[in-house]
Order: sequence, then structure tokens, then C-alpha cells
Amino acid sequence: MNRPELDPALRDLLGYLADIGYGDLYASPQAQNSAPSEPGQPPAEPAAGSLVPAAAPGPAVGRVAPADLAARIAELAEIEQRVAACTRCRLSEGRTRTVFGAGNPAADLMFIGEGPGAEEDRQGLPFVGRAGELLTRIVQAIDLRREDVYIANVVKCRPPGNRDPQTDEVIACRGYLERQIELIQPRVIVALGRIAAQTLLGNEDPIGRMRGRWWKVLGVPTMVTYHPAALLRNPALKRPTWEDMQQVRDRLRDS
Repeated sequence: MNRPELDPALRDLLGYLADIGYGDLYASPQAQNSAPSEPGQPPAEPAAGSLVPAAAPGPAVGRVAPADLAARIAELAEIEQRVAACTRCRLSEGRTRTVFGAGNPAADLMFIGEGPGAEEDRQGLPFVGRAGELLTRIVQAIDLRREDVYIANVVKCRPPGNRDPQTDEVIACRGYLERQIELIQPRVIVALGRIAAQTLLGNEDPIGRMRGRWWKVLGVPTMVTYHPAALLRNPALKRPTWEDMQQVRDRLRDS
């Protein structure tokens, strides 16, 4: 008897879950202390057209009044233009394009990474290439689409050679990211990787100490997990990342 063909998105999702050692689509994590701690405060932009909601926008758009959403989109676009002309730090000297952010401007979930890589610098969009494809699969694994979420980085220009952003470069971009968070008003933030987590939380802790627990950034519950690029280098990190993302999914469902 012929078996029906799986939908490609479902096939990819099942493949991702198999890669990280789970046979079920959902396995509820053990209850963890969800009372967020109050660490330090964090940081402020996109490529042309990236602020327009997808043709089938995520459910978060429905919780924002149309006039408020229009004002939000307009201000994000204005900040994006300022970022495109920004020369506050040395990163502006070597960029091809700035990478402000992309996604649903009324997203419930916001991902924040470290900075653009070579492909992001070329396209002007965050998280494209292999790491971006993996992030898309992670989003799908918690029952969302990429167009439902908003994705940004701590710095908006590519550091040369993909090195870590330096302190003055992070400070130069901080206001842009802070305003993005304030405008989008996500219900949950996910900090992807050590640099993003340390910037947002204002500490120098190793990521293993920060991940898997709830923090607050500008009043928003925030989960720290590994950067998709780290998962590509070390597949053993896929399982703890999936455990972190299950907590994110539960938080979004319960709030």
C-alpha cells in the first residue's frame, strides 16, 4: 500500500526533531522556576521592505489596533533609514548594507542575534544562509512561521571577518535595538548566543550559565539559548536548544 507524501514543512520539522533526539512533536519540559530575575537593561533596524507584514500575518497583528500598527511600522521605517545612514562606529566603513531587522512588527516573539554575517551583509536581511535556515526550522518546531516573528541583531553592520562586535560598536547600536523592542512590544524575547545574551542582560556570564532560565529585558520575559551557527558546528547543542524553545512555546501559550 502506498503511503501518503508528507507535507515538505512537516517532513523538515520531523527531521529536525529526529536530529535532536525527540521522536514526538512535543514533549513538555519539567516545570521550572518562571519567576524572571531582573538583570541590567538592554539595547536599537531592517532592509527595504522588511517591515511590511507578510500577506498572511501572524496572530499577533490582531492584538494591535490598525492605527497603532501603522504608526509602529512608520517609526520602524524611519529608524531603519537612520541606521542605513549611520556612521557612529567603524563597522559602517566596511559594510555593504545595513541589516536592521525583519518580520512581523507586532510579533509576540522576537529573536535577537549578534550581528550580520557575509550573506546578511549582501542581502540586507538577518539570518539568511545555513544558520537562517536552521532558525526557520526552530521557529516551525514551536508551531510558528518565520513571518510570525521578528528577528534583529545587536549590531546592524557586519563585523569584519565575522569577529565579535566590540564594546563601542555595541554601544553605538544600543539605542536602535532598544527602540525596536519598545515598538514591537514582544511578549517573549529569545537571545541567540553569548554576545546577544551578554549585551541584553548586561553581564559577562558564559552562555551555559544563562541559558534555560527566564530573565527580563526592558520588562519582557527573555530566554537565552544557543545561536543557530553554534548548532551547525556542534550538533550536540540542538537538544538543549530544543528544551529552551519548548519553554518559550509554553510561555507564549500560557500568557
